[in-house]
Formats: sequence, C-alpha cells, structure tokens
Amino acid sequence: MATKKLDFEQSMARLEEIVALLEKGEAPLEQSLALFEEGTKLMANCSALLDKAEQQVSLLKVGAEGQPEEVPFDTEE
Repeated sequence: MATKKLDFEQSMARLEEIVALLEKGEAPLEQSLALFEEGTKLMANCSALLDKAEQQVSLLKVGAEGQPEEVPFDTEE
C-alpha cells in the first residue's frame, strides 16, 4: 500500500482488510510478513491518532459557584 498518511477511518479499514487476508491463510510467507508489518504500522498510526484525540477531549463540570468549569478528560472516573 502507498506510504501516504491515512486518517483513522482509512487506517482501520485497511487493518480489517489485512486481518481478513491473514485469516484466510492463503498468502505466501513473505507476503504475510509484509502484511503483518503494514498492519503494525497502521496500528501505531491509529494509536497515535487516538492519543491525540484523547488529549483534545475535555469535560464541562459544574464548578464551585455553579459555573461551567472545563477539566481534562479522565478515563479513570
């Protein structure tokens, strides 16, 4: 596949294609390794995009005086 930067949805779609190809088990070893390598790079790209999106997410909570207060998103709450 081309080396252009894919967005999250494109990366996920390509990952699904790769998984389907590898699950068939019909690809020669060399091609399987190349697909696995491509999938690994796509996973890293998806992870980076998700990390970036998480950093941009914030919550609005009611502050001490009843006013909205913006706080960072915390998945542990």
